[in-house]
Amino acid sequence: MKTKIISTILLFTFFLGTAYSQSLNKSRLDSLFSILFEKNKAMGSLSLSHNGTVIYTRAIGYSLISDNEKKPASPLTKYRIGSITKMFTSAMIFQLIEEGKIKLTTTLNTFFPHIPNADKITISNLLNHRSGLHNFTADAAYLSYMTQPKTPDEMVEIVSKFEPDFQPNEKAAYSNSNYIILGYIIEKITKEPYSKNLTKRITSKIGLESTYLGSKTNVNTNESYSYQFEGNWKQQPETDMSIPGGAGSIVSTPTDLTKFIEALFSLKLVSQNSLDQMKTITDGYGMGMFQIPFNAKKAYGHNGGIDGFGSTLAYFPEDNLAIAYCTNGQVYPMNNILIGVLSIYFNQPYSIPTFKTVSIKEEDLDKYLGIYASTQIPLKITISKNGATLIAQATGQSSFPLEATEKDKFKFDQAGVIMEFNPDKNEMTLKQGGGNFLFTKEK
Repeated sequence: MKTKIISTILLFTFFLGTAYSQSLNKSRLDSLFSILFEKNKAMGSLSLSHNGTVIYTRAIGYSLISDNEKKPASPLTKYRIGSITKMFTSAMIFQLIEEGKIKLTTTLNTFFPHIPNADKITISNLLNHRSGLHNFTADAAYLSYMTQPKTPDEMVEIVSKFEPDFQPNEKAAYSNSNYIILGYIIEKITKEPYSKNLTKRITSKIGLESTYLGSKTNVNTNESYSYQFEGNWKQQPETDMSIPGGAGSIVSTPTDLTKFIEALFSLKLVSQNSLDQMKTITDGYGMGMFQIPFNAKKAYGHNGGIDGFGSTLAYFPEDNLAIAYCTNGQVYPMNNILIGVLSIYFNQPYSIPTFKTVSIKEEDLDKYLGIYASTQIPLKITISKNGATLIAQATGQSSFPLEATEKDKFKFDQAGVIMEFNPDKNEMTLKQGGGNFLFTKEK
C-alpha cells in the first residue's frame, strides 16, 4: 500500500506547448534519470516512440534486491502494469463486438444474472465505469486475501456481495470490478482463458514478445519485484494475479506498451468506429482509456498501480508520440517524472531536480518530536525519530521518513508532503496538494 496523508485520485495532467522536438535532447533525459537513480528517488523504465520507431529507452534501478544480489533493470525488464490491462481488455471486447458475438447494449444478466442490477448493467456501462458496481479493491477485506489465489467464481461472488454504489448509467465512478467481469465475459464468449485470448487477439498479432498474463514473479525471465523506499528498498507483497484478472493482471515492458498503443491507434486491433467509442469521454472516462490534456492538444491512455508498481501509457495522435513508463520503486512522484520527460521532449522550460538535502544531528531532531493536531483536518501526526532520520505517521496510516531540505523544513517526495516546523511556537505546517494545514503540538 502506498503511504499517503490525504487521499486523492490523480489523473496525470501535463501542460505543454505544441512544438515537436525534432532533435530529442537525450542527454537531458539521461541526466534526469541518472539523478533519480543516484538519489534513490525511482526505479523503473521509460520508452518513447515516434512514428512507430523507438527513439529513447532508459532503465534505472533493480528488478531484484536481496541480501545476496542486486539485478540491474534493463529495457527488457518486465513490470506488472496494473490498470493499463484495462486497455487490452477493452480492445478485446470491441473485437468481439465487431465479430457480432456481443453488443454494447448486451446486459450483464446474459452472463452473470445474480450480480446486483445485472438486468440493467450493459457492456457499455462496464467499459466506461457507469455500472454502479462497487470497487472490490476499495473494501477493507481486500487486503486480507489479495495475496491468495481466487477462482473466477470466487471473484464474481466477491463482486456480487456488495450493494450497488448507484444505479446503472446514473453517473461514473472508477471500479476494478467492471473489468474483472469484462475479462470473465471474454472467457465465457470465447470458451478460452483470458491469457489465450490475449495471445491470439493482441500479442501474437502485433508482435509483443514480453506481454502476457502474469503469475508468481519469476526474476529468471526478467520479471521484476516491486519495492518501497524506507531508508533502503524494501520488497513489497505480491498480489496474486488470479485476483485482478482483466482489470490488472498483465505484465509487460514499456517498449511493448508503446507498440500496443501505436497498433491500437493505427487500427491494427480494432476498427475506427471501435477506437472512436473507446476514446469518447463521458464524465471523465472513456471505454478503457482516459483523455490527458496538454494545453490545446490531448493524449489518450491509462495509468496503473499494483503492489509497489506504477505505470503510465499515453499516445498523442497529433504528434504520433507514444510514451510508456513503468516503475517498481516510487519516491519522487511518477507524475513529476513524466512532466519532466515530456517537457524535455517538447523543448519546454524545465529544471532537472537536484534533490538537495541537509544533514542534521540526531540530537537536533528532538525539538520536533511529539504529536501534532490540526483544526483543519481530522487527523493527528506523530513525529518520532529513527537515528538521525525524522519519522512521521498520520492517524491510521503507515509511518514514513522525512528528509531535511533546510533548517526546520522536511519533505516526503512520494506523497508530495512538505513539513515546516516552528519549534518556538510548537507548530508545524503541512503542505500537500496545494493546501497548507497548521498543526499544533499537543502538550
